[in-house]
Amino acid sequence: MGEKGSEMERFAGWVEGLMRDRGYDIDSPRGGGRSRLAEDAGVHRAAVTRLLQRQSMPDLETMRALARVLGVSLRDMLIQSGKVTPEDLPLPGAPRAAAAAGPERTPGGRRVTPAEAADLLGIPDSHRRQFVEMTEMIIAVGGTKPEDPRKTAAGH
Repeated sequence: MGEKGSEMERFAGWVEGLMRDRGYDIDSPRGGGRSRLAEDAGVHRAAVTRLLQRQSMPDLETMRALARVLGVSLRDMLIQSGKVTPEDLPLPGAPRAAAAAGPERTPGGRRVTPAEAADLLGIPDSHRRQFVEMTEMIIAVGGTKPEDPRKTAAGH
């Protein structure tokens, strides 16, 4: 199958996971998940079928429509497809040296805040608040305090 085939397999598996997470039934023969996704995204059902059957990658417009419906950024869709790397599409305002500094520290050595992590990871706006709150809770339980001065212990 080669490198392209494994890329296709990984990408299709990622899309299938997103579809299941969003309630598209792709596991039962008459679930209708493929047709419903195509309809919701405004794309041809054949494009969804070809992707899920590992026959072909969707074009840019199809990826854009699928990303919107599946609640992920087009950037993430393109990176997951293997068409581009995170370095090819740096996030706005992200310093290029940040990648070399490691995922949890800024180039200046300051710990990345949960809100900054959401930006760096491309968390969609629809999930951003949940991500930030959950991350802050995990950090608090772990005993390390986030270095975000806007956050204080509520009610104390």
